[in-house]
Amino acid sequence: MSENVGNIDKHARTILGIALAAAVLGGFLEGTLAIVAAIGSILMLLTAWIKFCPIYALLGIHTRPSKS
Repeated sequence: MSENVGNIDKHARTILGIALAAAVLGGFLEGTLAIVAAIGSILMLLTAWIKFCPIYALLGIHTRPSKS
């Protein structure tokens, strides 16, 4: 499992994950939408933390510069 998430992508995922978590915890979202946002928040923060996105791997996308 090689890293495929670059720094800009990592920071964007972190910001989005925190924003979704804040929306759920702040009560701005309710019901099914809150559950979907909470799951999305966890996934965004997890993929930012481990620097690996399984969807990117399936599609062959790499936003991290290769080591040369």
